[in-house]
Amino acid sequence: MTDARKNTDTNAAQVTGKPTLKTISKLSGLAIPTVSRALSDAHDISEKTKKKIREIAAEIGYVPNRAGVRLRTGKTLVISLILAPDSELMPHTAQLIGSIARTLRETPYHLNVTPYLPDDDPMKPIRQIVENRLADAVILNRTQADDPRVAYLLEKQFPFATHGRTNMSDRHAYFDYDNAAFGDFAVRHLAARGRKCIALLAPKRDQLYATHMIDGALAAATECGVSLTVLDDVDSDARINEIRAAIALRLKDNPEVDALITASGVAAMAAAAGAKEAGRHVDIFGKEATSILRFCNPNILTLREDVARAGAFLAEAVVAALNDPLGPPKQGLQVPSEADFNLA
Repeated sequence: MTDARKNTDTNAAQVTGKPTLKTISKLSGLAIPTVSRALSDAHDISEKTKKKIREIAAEIGYVPNRAGVRLRTGKTLVISLILAPDSELMPHTAQLIGSIARTLRETPYHLNVTPYLPDDDPMKPIRQIVENRLADAVILNRTQADDPRVAYLLEKQFPFATHGRTNMSDRHAYFDYDNAAFGDFAVRHLAARGRKCIALLAPKRDQLYATHMIDGALAAATECGVSLTVLDDVDSDARINEIRAAIALRLKDNPEVDALITASGVAAMAAAAGAKEAGRHVDIFGKEATSILRFCNPNILTLREDVARAGAFLAEAVVAALNDPLGPPKQGLQVPSEADFNLA
């Protein structure tokens, strides 16, 4: 430990009362405006200085006065992640939240999760945040092709990023998983295993990634000379028991079906339960964000979706939009490959 660092530690130990910018200024030997800009991740402050200031701030327990920051800058220092709570998708959601929060930890911004119920107007939380300036930027998921939330945010010029693409993706930040490639990959692997009649349990059709997945799977099925049916009586966002019952009935009534493709790990487990109930052994191909399937049912074929990577990218994208409003939007796409494949 250097003498300078020892001195900082000693001085920090002597801090009494609520730490302020002035406290950090005294400990660091830097001017208060410099400290403030370093904590705000200003571009004209060196990374070395930012690191030093953050370490001192963390050591003395400094917490920014958000009300004061808002009065001075108009900023809330809040990024809002807008989610529809769904117990069936909690592992996926937990990874996304954790990754965004970890990435924002190195910035002056904090994460707030804004929930809305499935039967609520999805525009309601967006309008509340924008009109009342409750956050500096938002992150959305479950995007639609012509998503009204995206159109509204673009019109208001409010910083945001989406987990998933839209028909307006050329104008906004996003991170997406290539679901067309997933559909293609799943069909080709099942066909290579000798499967001839495949059923696809797709997401809700109003979500753009459902269209991508279906298009990719249908194109691959045509090329491989196999049959592909998209289930129309249930989707991968349905409750576990609904999926189980629908798959059991489908397999009982259609003995020619020898493989299933599902859009999530939870749906894959529900489909496996349905196949068991029907007394059928069929190949099941799913997509998962965790390794839970290989522990619960190692016979399920899976491709990994890197949700942690998505969360980190989305956090970086909204911070970049805030730091450089005129810059190009950050856009990313995970294309699944053999390296993501978990062979049963």
